Amino acid sequence: MLRGFGRAPFGPKSPLGAGAGAALAEEPTVDAAAKDAAREPARSEGSRPEQPPAPAPVSQPPRAPEPSREPDPAQEQFEQLKRHIHTRLVDRLDMNRVGEMDPKTLRNEIRGVVELLCDTENPLLNRSERQRLVNEILDETFGFGPLELLLKDDKIGDIMINGPKKIYVEKAGRIQRSEVVFRDSEHLLQIIDRIVSRVGRRVDETSPMVDARLPDGSRFNAIIPPLALDGPVVTIRMFGSKPLSKDDLIRFKAFTPEMLELMEGAMKARLNIIISGGTGSGKTTLLNTLSSFIQPDHRVITIEDAAELQLQQDHVVRLETRPPNIEGRGAVTATDLVKNALRMRPDRIIIGECRGAETLDMIQAMNTGHEGSMTTVHANTPRDAMSRLETMISMAGLELPIRALRSQFASAVDLIIQASRLQGGPRKVTSISEVIGMEGDTIIMQEIFAFRQIGVDADGRAHGEFLSTGIRPTFMERLEAAGCKLSPDLFRQRVLLKD
Repeated sequence: MLRGFGRAPFGPKSPLGAGAGAALAEEPTVDAAAKDAAREPARSEGSRPEQPPAPAPVSQPPRAPEPSREPDPAQEQFEQLKRHIHTRLVDRLDMNRVGEMDPKTLRNEIRGVVELLCDTENPLLNRSERQRLVNEILDETFGFGPLELLLKDDKIGDIMINGPKKIYVEKAGRIQRSEVVFRDSEHLLQIIDRIVSRVGRRVDETSPMVDARLPDGSRFNAIIPPLALDGPVVTIRMFGSKPLSKDDLIRFKAFTPEMLELMEGAMKARLNIIISGGTGSGKTTLLNTLSSFIQPDHRVITIEDAAELQLQQDHVVRLETRPPNIEGRGAVTATDLVKNALRMRPDRIIIGECRGAETLDMIQAMNTGHEGSMTTVHANTPRDAMSRLETMISMAGLELPIRALRSQFASAVDLIIQASRLQGGPRKVTSISEVIGMEGDTIIMQEIFAFRQIGVDADGRAHGEFLSTGIRPTFMERLEAAGCKLSPDLFRQRVLLKD
């Protein structure tokens, strides 16, 4: 956490602004054109061979210029003062003593030092400016710099950084531009390095893409030049320190109480469940919520590329894959962890997301006594989810007959829950489907609950209705054997809720 002390996160600024640089770049072009025009009369007409007229260049549609933001002199002066005080703070720190102090005590002491430096350097700051200056310097020293302001906002769901000066956030399902900016690309790279180094990852030109997690479990992805052409790009999926509960999701109308009752029974009866959905549809949030129904005496092992699950049990073993080192060695894949998890006496295995060959090991684990396992997969419909699983198993390099492959699916997977992000931002469970078995070479599925979109309102937000299809699932006996008795009226065909 204290790695940032030894660095000076404020680099020197170029003495020339963007406008000056552009002006200097244009001058040689004008002078060269003038000299060519002056020399033109002196050339002999006969000495030049006749050339066919050049074809007229194809006109390209002009690119709309991006709106530029004029620099605020007061803001620039504030940034200069912040850099100066931070530099003086780093010079005054006793690094040996810093490593021995309690983080809370250290932060309080440094706050006092920063306040003293503020009074010394600029005693004319008003109270709000002084407090803002102190907080931003502390964020640079202990936290993630300008990101701290966004990370503390509970209304933000996603943070998208397209270079140091373009930051977008998602609030209430709508993407909007933020006023928060970084000083330059070097400043943003320092914050990225600070985040990934805390979880044992690295990012540089030899490894320009990285997945990591923030202290609160939020998902972090970064890609830097030379792959990102306009500067470092960061995407953060905010999960919050407190995971959403089932009551929260019902209040948000993500599903109905009837659907929750079926999903709760499926978890307690140890059905194997696959959560399917697109990016940002709420798959991880739903998985975290359903994990609250796992029996407290079950041993759960989670496997993820970047640990982000927040299971609500005590007996949980969390495993995380490891990328190769700078020499290309030492990688530990999800397939390796699944094979090792089978030797760890698990009651349930939960894979954060199936992306490749580990899908085969996951399906085999479901078929060999590890019932109640769960995973997520990217797909648009439950039928597409099964097709994607087939494709990912083929990545394992095994040439299995398609019928044998689908037969394993049909016997391993009991329930597919489809999550979707609709127009305007609402996230819904749009389908709960049961996998019945095989008929010929086709996997037979039946939909129990569904959400049908009717239209969009004046604000562009999708609305529709939750339906019960009238089909009674075939696993009702397993639910009753586990002590989950559901009312027959639960599956009566009707409209459950209009939203």
